[in-house]
Amino acid sequence: MIRFENIQKSFGKLEVLKGIDLEISQAGLIAILGPNGSGKTTLIKSLLGMVLHSGGDILVNGKPIQGEFDYRRELLYLPQIANFPENMKVKELIALLQDLRGTRQTRERELIKLFHLESHLNKKVSTLSGGTLQKVNLTLCLMFEAPLIILDEPSNGLDPVSLYNLKSFLKKEVEKGKFIIMTTHIMSLVEELSQRTIFMLEGDIIFDGTNSQLKENYGGGSLEDSIAQMVGEIQNA
Repeated sequence: MIRFENIQKSFGKLEVLKGIDLEISQAGLIAILGPNGSGKTTLIKSLLGMVLHSGGDILVNGKPIQGEFDYRRELLYLPQIANFPENMKVKELIALLQDLRGTRQTRERELIKLFHLESHLNKKVSTLSGGTLQKVNLTLCLMFEAPLIILDEPSNGLDPVSLYNLKSFLKKEVEKGKFIIMTTHIMSLVEELSQRTIFMLEGDIIFDGTNSQLKENYGGGSLEDSIAQMVGEIQNA
């Protein structure tokens, strides 16, 4: 479904992506991990067309995305930082996104109930806490149906109950055969949800496989320990 072929990206003299080759053709949740500055968000934004890569090709369903826009109708995107007009009410934001997508056949009621947003619908964005704003962000993204979902740090600011509810929702999406690409620093999300884990470091992919393979290769008792062992070996090489 998605193929990155020798994707390169530089910002001035800073090389952010160093020839990424990656294919995503099997449905499920793919976790893209790595420290800050490893290139995760740049890779995602290249797929979205929000960042123009310096070299290589990105193909969706076999077609290059450069200069194309229609493929975006088949994906949902949750940005890491939600920036919404502060004077708008939550219910107005929901209606606005429905109008932009051209449909009122959405799952907002399910998500409003899931994240307990009923009492916030008439509140302006400027009055919301960070955690509530993230739940609105998730609702605006996930209320639509699409085969590909891209989530950049979806757990930011979520309380334990909301995080549990998010995991439950994403498990159901995986069961429906969705493709979900997720960046996160929360290892419990990766442990419970990912069928495939990719680890990036300084613009390169240094691991691509299952959590079990990562643990087996690097001998950690947990995913976090195994990642620390892997990164340590590379940095000390």
